[in-house]
Amino acid sequence: MKSNKLRIQRSKATTASTHPANVFVSVVRQAKKSIVSLACKQDAQTSPFDSLQFNQLFGPGRRQARQSSKQYGSGFFIHPDGYLITNEHVIHGSSEILCKVDGYKKAIPAQVTWADEARDIAVLKVNLPKSPKPLMLGNSQSTMVGEWVIAIGNPFGLDNSVSVGVISGTNRPLYVGDRLYDNIIQTDCAINPGNSGGPLVNILGEVVGVCTLILQPSQCLGFAIPIEEIKSTARRYISY
Repeated sequence: MKSNKLRIQRSKATTASTHPANVFVSVVRQAKKSIVSLACKQDAQTSPFDSLQFNQLFGPGRRQARQSSKQYGSGFFIHPDGYLITNEHVIHGSSEILCKVDGYKKAIPAQVTWADEARDIAVLKVNLPKSPKPLMLGNSQSTMVGEWVIAIGNPFGLDNSVSVGVISGTNRPLYVGDRLYDNIIQTDCAINPGNSGGPLVNILGEVVGVCTLILQPSQCLGFAIPIEEIKSTARRYISY
């Protein structure tokens, strides 16, 4: 007599995270070791972004955050000697920069090696017992609209937060105060205050941009500096 029991097909994957469709899991697992969270001690001062566009870019609460004792941001290693990239506005006017690195319990002091306020790019140096693994740098010129991207950073001090989206536009001109971002990438990744300076990564684990701005109030209008601009201005600190 045949059994009427229903047989359930089980996936060969032991967990959902190992399913081949979850391509982001392996990318994030590899990339997060090269991404840092920054906490910058600042005195009350005028933000480099103070302008009529300020609240539109960061939201009405952002100005108060700039006046607080700590400014949060993100960054990522570009050289095994401890050099990392972030936005200049993250570390602007900071008296102390503490860097939280994956695998280390205590935050580590970071020094500003080079900064370009006009391009909103800065290179920091962190001395570590072991050489960090730099992130692979992609080619932002070949990045296509509709391409999957991942933003990993430190929004509101929540380190190693991950959001996923697509490239919404390229070669966008954007004025912020006295700055002109003439070739910026638009994405619908959820980018929040504290994500600034973190990488925008493609599904190959390559950095295609540096998360920089958000447009408020909006639904996921974020902007990143193309990685090609980073290569040209910080070439001597980059490991290929």
